[in-house]
Amino acid sequence: MKNKIVIIGGGVVGLATAYQLLQAGKALNVTVLEKEPGPGGHQTSHNSGVIHSGLYYKPGSLKALNCIRGYDLLLNFCKNENIAFDLCGKIVVASDEAEIPQLEVLWKRGEANGLKGLKLISESEMKEIEPHVVGKKGIWVPQTGIIAFKDVAEKLVRKIESLGGQVLFNQKVVELHSANGQVTVSTNASEHQADYLINCAGLFCDRIARMMGQNSNVKIIPFRGEYWELKPERAGLVKNLIYPVPNPNFPFLGVHFTRMIKGGVELGPNAVLAFKREGYTKLDISLSDLADVLTWPGFHKIVKKYWRDGASEMYRSYSKAAFAKAAQKLIPDVQVSDLVPGGSGVRAQACDINGNLLDDFSIVYTENCVHVLNAPSPAATSSLAIGERISGEFVKKYLS
Repeated sequence: MKNKIVIIGGGVVGLATAYQLLQAGKALNVTVLEKEPGPGGHQTSHNSGVIHSGLYYKPGSLKALNCIRGYDLLLNFCKNENIAFDLCGKIVVASDEAEIPQLEVLWKRGEANGLKGLKLISESEMKEIEPHVVGKKGIWVPQTGIIAFKDVAEKLVRKIESLGGQVLFNQKVVELHSANGQVTVSTNASEHQADYLINCAGLFCDRIARMMGQNSNVKIIPFRGEYWELKPERAGLVKNLIYPVPNPNFPFLGVHFTRMIKGGVELGPNAVLAFKREGYTKLDISLSDLADVLTWPGFHKIVKKYWRDGASEMYRSYSKAAFAKAAQKLIPDVQVSDLVPGGSGVRAQACDINGNLLDDFSIVYTENCVHVLNAPSPAATSSLAIGERISGEFVKKYLS
């Protein structure tokens, strides 16, 4: 086959991209390289498992367009492949009068993005859906659901292989070299020649881009999100999903309640600087990863602007009582004793040199490479649409 493509990253975005390329009908030779022993070992499986509806994102943005398209593609894929999911719906709660204007902004965005069944609801209507919630006003979002994205990743591996592609595990990229229109990808276990490279390396996407000579003015800042779970006997406090009105500066912050597809209810996440790119606990530290963040001029500017937000998140990270207090804003009946430790995830958040956290997805096309440089939430929901978009642009740019 001609047009050999190597994709770095076996998370759900990399796998969805491979799947969509193989369906493009161009006789492509596609290989996915993943450094872990299986698919979706990081952001794909370390998230809240929410199928996002597209409520939060600026109309016309890549996040909005890909989330809405990806939502439909994901549900169709899951139905066809018998992957469990539940469109249980969620409510977004304005806890006080001051949050109502921002809640109404969200409602308008949802309407502009074409969400179906979206409804502004009163406190009494919220209690009909979630009897223990307290708030002034809310939005009912029936399209939101729950899923295990690791199941999606595992199914995508099998679909890729059935279409003639291959997914290779335990393949950590150690060197990249480009010459004469060819890319040489060297891993700890093998070497691959490719006509094209697609970088879906998540937490390491910026480093892969630099290895290919892409002088990007963005760097990945790893934020760890930590979760608690409700004790099983207290899980009845939550029927489905309950979210706060997000902080416009940090829409990924805010403790929310999520019923999980495989049982239980989790609370979170907070967001604190991770001292390692794959640092899932407070004790996970990489001096090189930490130095990479602390020497980045953009990070200095973030700290200067938002140190109070960061200090608040850090306090909640070390104080179970503070975490419970944040949860009580939505459900006052939650007690400190109701919480047991849950999991955690690390968000690959791109930050530019001016101290701006990239709000939208960022995909960069060069001579023979595609770099996905910012794909945090809702990337899992959007993954098949991101793959479809990359596939379409790839064929148009490189194969036309």
